[in-house]
Amino acid sequence: MIKFTAREVRDIIISMVVIALIFAYVFSGRNLSNPTNFISLIPITFIAVGLAFVLHELAHKFVSIRYGFWAEYKLWAEGLILAVIVAVALGFVFAAPGAVYTYGSNISREQNGKMSLAGPATNIILAAFFFLLLNSSSLPTLMLLGFLGFAVNSYLALFNLIPFGIFDGAKVFRWNPLIWIATAAVALIMVLYSFFGLASI
Repeated sequence: MIKFTAREVRDIIISMVVIALIFAYVFSGRNLSNPTNFISLIPITFIAVGLAFVLHELAHKFVSIRYGFWAEYKLWAEGLILAVIVAVALGFVFAAPGAVYTYGSNISREQNGKMSLAGPATNIILAAFFFLLLNSSSLPTLMLLGFLGFAVNSYLALFNLIPFGIFDGAKVFRWNPLIWIATAAVALIMVLYSFFGLASI
């Protein structure tokens, strides 16, 4: 049975709001002397980033629960502060607002790998959805939403597939290097496409 604690819901909402605002700030060109562009991007980043972040974390949680473990999202205050500092100082997003913690004994390498893969795989699926939106709409707002959704989800998928440390990619790689290579390759292609496609938006 899927359950959410009050603290978990609070942490998810705080993380989502902060990350969405950071993306709006970066995509607006980091110029708050004229905040119109930043403000106009907020609803779009809440949809694009909100779905990217929340569904990524929920995918981890649901797969963990499917295996019979207790899983709960917890905010990293230090990660949110670092994300703000990096965005302001360097102009890009280092998104590490928190993580889903899975509690249980005898978690196998395969289970851990699949639970970890669920998040980036969800972002790849969302990126494909936003790519279809981008290419099927002639409305500027929907095209922008499609592009940002595609770019953000592609970036988050690739970022989380880093095969080191605490990242999802490290656990996926330890479980099955071939699956990691295939998934990371798809995410990399998407990121490169979103980067070079920026000029056409």
